[in-house]
Amino acid sequence: MGRLVITHSTYVEGLIPLLQKLVKEPGIETITPAVISRVRGRSIGLRLRVSAPIRGGYKLMARRGTSAQEVFVVCNWSQELLQERLNNLAADAS
Repeated sequence: MGRLVITHSTYVEGLIPLLQKLVKEPGIETITPAVISRVRGRSIGLRLRVSAPIRGGYKLMARRGTSAQEVFVVCNWSQELLQERLNNLAADAS
């Protein structure tokens, strides 16, 4: 089981419960939510997408309403597998 790093005081609404489910998956080592910011567009519900590869994993963008948050995931999964699993977890949460 991996670990979820909780270092900020604010998160995109609904993000932490979803990440707590993801971190229990085999192959996930560390999940670190990072910078939260305001964006122009509006997202209905919580959406997570793989944004870019990083050393040892991927950067995700979590969007809800007019907020966006970076999330770093260290794992040994492919980008396609991670996105598929994120889609399944988001569907289960709604």
